[in-house]
Amino acid sequence: MRSLQDSSSKSLKNDRINQLLSDQEKIASWLVMEATLAKAQAKFGLIPKEAAEIIEEKARIENLDLAKIEAIKAEIGHGFVPFVKVFTEVCGEDAGKYVHYGVTTQNIQQSGQLYIARQINHEFKLMLADILDNYSSLAKKHAHDVMAGRTHGRHAVPITFGYKVSVWIYELSQAIEGLLECEKRAFQIMMGGAVGGFNTFPDHGRDIQKEVSRLLGMPEMSIPSRNINSHKEEYMMHLALVCNCLHKMAQEVYYTGLEEIGEISESFKGGTVGSSTMPHKINPKLAKGIIANADKLYSTLIPGLYSNIRLFEGDSSSYLLFDRLMEEAQELTNEVLIRARELTRTMHVHTDKLKTNAWLNKGLDNAEHIMMELAKVIGKDQAHQLLYSISMNTELNYQSFYDLLRQEPMLASFSDQDLRNLIDPEQYTGLCAQLAVEQADHATGIASALRL
Repeated sequence: MRSLQDSSSKSLKNDRINQLLSDQEKIASWLVMEATLAKAQAKFGLIPKEAAEIIEEKARIENLDLAKIEAIKAEIGHGFVPFVKVFTEVCGEDAGKYVHYGVTTQNIQQSGQLYIARQINHEFKLMLADILDNYSSLAKKHAHDVMAGRTHGRHAVPITFGYKVSVWIYELSQAIEGLLECEKRAFQIMMGGAVGGFNTFPDHGRDIQKEVSRLLGMPEMSIPSRNINSHKEEYMMHLALVCNCLHKMAQEVYYTGLEEIGEISESFKGGTVGSSTMPHKINPKLAKGIIANADKLYSTLIPGLYSNIRLFEGDSSSYLLFDRLMEEAQELTNEVLIRARELTRTMHVHTDKLKTNAWLNKGLDNAEHIMMELAKVIGKDQAHQLLYSISMNTELNYQSFYDLLRQEPMLASFSDQDLRNLIDPEQYTGLCAQLAVEQADHATGIASALRL
């Protein structure tokens, strides 16, 4: 496995994706392509209909001698021809003559890989639907739970935890939109022959490719050149963007779970061991797996871009690298998604700590709130200067923010209760709760669509 495994890997896995990434599934996809190609060629009279029916009937992996394929591969040094030879024998003398008829290795292998990738992507969408539902629950549950907003690593103005989740929802939904939109380019069928020019069947080549695409429910490459990999690179980039959103969420869980902050943490199951030497350790496990696998996923993009730069009409060094890069990207994405699904389902939000931290600066985070009220009377610039002076006095001279506000003549018209309301973080969260609920509903809608 090219993904990064950890202690969560045994309990958290997607067996369907593991199956789809197996060598047997790869060979099975080649059989699907050969059978579908034969069926399309028979439709246009290029091979006998009876031969196509036999090829389709025999296109089962249990009919292949896999050991023989490996033996021939060791002898001739080609990764695909042994499969063709063994499958040709399985189909018999008459039908076997029309196996792999008029196409090249890359046509079958790449189309097969993208046929599998489309199925893997369906599994990804189901996991993303679960993550969005989990986000929706978090956003609604914590729509009003106040916490400190932070910019540049420091307190800004108050928000709610539901609002924080709404940001996660919005960004992830944008990434998912890109992933869905690229499907029509990513999962394309190519049956153009040795260089993509339909040299073997100029009269019916395009019709055959279109028919294969129709039968498999996949788009076709208008120019089925073996030198084009940009559609696969685009797909990998969209996977990286999806994982990047979840990486950001995991990073927040990882660091705001610090004892000094203590706002969000992974759920902890009794009996789980965090360290071989420190008995007290309760470590984040899901978040670290998301972070590590996402980090590695990004590294596949650069060699992919370089791999797409090859001269002429085809280059096996490009195919070899790109096939492995894409499989690696899928494995890494799988590890990110299965952990993100569990983390968002079981995440523990410490609402009391959120509120405590929101009050950490004893109302100073609401300086903007007071400034905007005062601006109605003396204007924004003058109000900003005044609140800046009071804030710096509070921060640098360790004064009480409330006491300094109470002593300021410009605020004399405000009652004690008015000032206490103005410095209360819960009184200055704007539309955070509303945005949280809106995005929660948005997440539910996208999740439903992803499951269709």
